[in-house]
Amino acid sequence: MQILVDADACPVVGIVEKLARERKIPVILLCDTNHVLNSEYSEVRVIGAGADAVDFALVSLCRKGDIVVTQDYGVAAMALGKGAYGIHQSGKWYTQENIDLMLMERHLAKKARRASSKYHGKGPHKRQAADDIRFEEELRRLLDFAQKGE
Repeated sequence: MQILVDADACPVVGIVEKLARERKIPVILLCDTNHVLNSEYSEVRVIGAGADAVDFALVSLCRKGDIVVTQDYGVAAMALGKGAYGIHQSGKWYTQENIDLMLMERHLAKKARRASSKYHGKGPHKRQAADDIRFEEELRRLLDFAQKGE
């Protein structure tokens, strides 16, 4: 098992590394040339800039039983298809039971934005300490679940 992180602008890298270090699980942080990272624990892979280059590299590395941290539903769906586990930076697990609905909601929201030139979404809420606590709790649960091989 390894943890793969879609690390471009990912606010939970520190939490992932902390838990991975506790359990001696390798971590690979993938980012593009616009978000170069440094880490004392994780392997950092800088992927050439390009539409979805990091996403495709992550999915290519992903294997059954790995954990993927991403906010991209499409990446999560492909990882699930390879038998990996997925978690959003909010702490929500991606599962076979919820991924289709999430992809449909993303599609409908994109369609609505395209249909209305007046649409001005506010974007995601400002990250709070409670968000980090929730993510850490859920990642711990997911690690326990994955390590049992469930």
